[in-house]
Amino acid sequence: MAATTAASLSAVRSLGGAIFPLSHFKSSHFFSRGYCVVSAKLSTEPTAKNILDMVKGVSSRREVVHTGFVTPNITKEILSAVDKLSDIKAIAQGGYPHAERCRISVGHVDSLETNPDVIAALSISGNFKFEPCSHGDFLGAILGTGIERDAVGDILMQGEKGAQVLVIPEMADFLTNTLDKVGKVGVSCNEIPLLALEYEPPRTKSFKTVEASIRVDALASAGFKISRSKLVDLISNGDVKVNWSPVMKNGFTLKTGDVVSVTGQGRLKIGEIKTTRKGKYAVELIRYF
Repeated sequence: MAATTAASLSAVRSLGGAIFPLSHFKSSHFFSRGYCVVSAKLSTEPTAKNILDMVKGVSSRREVVHTGFVTPNITKEILSAVDKLSDIKAIAQGGYPHAERCRISVGHVDSLETNPDVIAALSISGNFKFEPCSHGDFLGAILGTGIERDAVGDILMQGEKGAQVLVIPEMADFLTNTLDKVGKVGVSCNEIPLLALEYEPPRTKSFKTVEASIRVDALASAGFKISRSKLVDLISNGDVKVNWSPVMKNGFTLKTGDVVSVTGQGRLKIGEIKTTRKGKYAVELIRYF
C-alpha cells in the first residue's frame, strides 16, 4: 500500500475499484476489498465474507457500517447472519420498494436507523426514440466513467425518456459532471429526490411445466421459451446466472427459490417442485417481465 502523504489526503483514491475521496474511507463505508488504497482495478462485487469480516468490532465501537450495493442473495445471507447476533442489527435499503440491489447498513442496535441519505437518485435523460438503449447500455455507460459496480444500484428504465439510477451519494456529483452519452445518444444527468423515482411493482406470470430433470438448461429453456441448444450456448458464453452468479455448466441443478436470469430475457424464479408418478418433475415457474 502506498504511503500516505499530506498531498494525498485530499486526493481521489480507489476503494474496491470505485473512485472516492479519501475522507470517505474514514466514514465507515466500504466496498469490494475494504479500506485499501490501490491503483489497480479490483473485484467488482463484494462477497458476503468480505462484509461479515468488516462488521466485526462494530458492536464495541458503536459504529454504523454501510456496504455498497449488493445482489439479493448477498443481502439475504448478510441479514440472516446478522440476525443471529444479539447486539448487532442490519437494514437493507435500495431506494424504493421492491429494489433488487440494496445497500446494507450494519451497526449496534442502539445506533442503527433507516437512513435515506445513504442512497442518491439520478435522472439520465435524452432522446432515445430513434436510438433505443437497453439496461446494459446504461450500466455500461455508467461503469465506463470509471466507477465500480457496487457503487450502482437499480436502473429504472423509462423508455424514450432515458432512465433513473440509484447510486451511492458520493458518486452523484461525479456522474452528473461526467456522464454525457449513453450509446450514441447525448444525455444530461441530474440528481433527483428519491420520492421522484418512477417505478412499478414487477409484473409476473406463473405457469407449470413437467420436465425430466431440474437442470438449469431444462427449466430455463421451458421458462424463457428458448431451445435447449441455444440455451447451452448462452450458458457457455456466461449469459446465464443463477442467484446472480454465472453458471457455466448446463447440468447445474436448480431448487425452489432459485432465480435464473438470461441476458436479454429477464428473470425466472423457481417455485414449487413436485415429483410425478412417472418420476418426472412438475415445476412452478414464475417469469418476471
